[in-house]
Amino acid sequence: MRLLRTALLTALLMLPGAGLRAQEPARIEPLTITSADSATLFSAEVADTDELRERGLMFRHRLPENQAMLFDFDPPRPVSMWMKNTYIPLDMLFVRADGTIAAIVENAVPKSLETIGVQEPVRGVIELAAGTVKRLGITQQDKVYNRIFATSEDLGQVSP
Repeated sequence: MRLLRTALLTALLMLPGAGLRAQEPARIEPLTITSADSATLFSAEVADTDELRERGLMFRHRLPENQAMLFDFDPPRPVSMWMKNTYIPLDMLFVRADGTIAAIVENAVPKSLETIGVQEPVRGVIELAAGTVKRLGITQQDKVYNRIFATSEDLGQVSP
């Protein structure tokens, strides 16, 4: 029986992709979006490596209202994304280095290969559950606070 288990384990390890390392976990950080009359706090997974940015929210089937994914693009650059293997509709905020919102995309279509992006340099992209922008009334006049944006100094936090 032990020989059978060893043979089975060896066979599984020889399968394509079986030798890949475990997926890197994303760090969780607070992220706040403020408007003229309100502030909303999110718990954001930070995608700040190539592996994490490539994986994003792929293969997930839900994103709670109080959670987000923050893609950190340092240094700031034009960014294009897609919804390949992403099963949930999302709202996307493209955010400049100073925390101002450059563009908003609502209800990105799940599993779409269409590129979504901006030509101006952005430091981050925030993905939220679809409908969040509308529900909270988020506009390009709003500000985003997290340690990666220059606005973090306004909160007494240190920017990287």
